[in-house]
Amino acid sequence: MIAKSLFLFAAAGLCEIGGGYLVWLWLREGRNSLYGLAGALILILYGVVPTLQPSNFGRVYAAYGGVFVVLSIVWGWKVDHIAPDRFDIIGRNGVNGI
Repeated sequence: MIAKSLFLFAAAGLCEIGGGYLVWLWLREGRNSLYGLAGALILILYGVVPTLQPSNFGRVYAAYGGVFVVLSIVWGWKVDHIAPDRFDIIGRNGVNGI
């Protein structure tokens, strides 16, 4: 049961980040509209995956928040090739001390 939940958290995170990234590439980087379509379909899948969790909605989303933060930092590092800095690690934006 724990392994299934961890897998679903990871799958949801990858769907949200990956789908959003494809839409970003389409709109911000001028990629083909198929990127946007694929991103939209993956984002729909992101909406479905958490419903497979055995726990209730509030608990699932509270726990998922932490998973999303970690996956976002790893995605930026490995896919966008932006190494996390100390502000990423401590959870603070380094711009203007915010």
